[in-house]
Amino acid sequence: MKGMNIRVLRDIQARKEVRDAEILRRAYLYVARNRTLPGTVRAQAQLQLNTFSKYTRPTTVKNRCTETGRGRGIMSKFGLCRFQFRLNALKGEIPGVKKASW
Repeated sequence: MKGMNIRVLRDIQARKEVRDAEILRRAYLYVARNRTLPGTVRAQAQLQLNTFSKYTRPTTVKNRCTETGRGRGIMSKFGLCRFQFRLNALKGEIPGVKKASW
């Protein structure tokens, strides 16, 4: 990939860690929030949740432009910010997309 941005690399790493820890994290969340279980079991599950890395939280994943790393104005279908989408579309690098005129 051309011009790989550190933000994009960090986001890729966060997506990988979220995917790897998702099942275990959800299990601990279920136990920690289940009010029918004893408090000690729920507290133990909460302690286990606290040991996870911050990158295992789904909220750390953010859509970013794959070319520039910009975090706003992302067209998720293409993985590009609006400006890069426009430039690539005008160059003809995105198949099936062309400038509209009527």
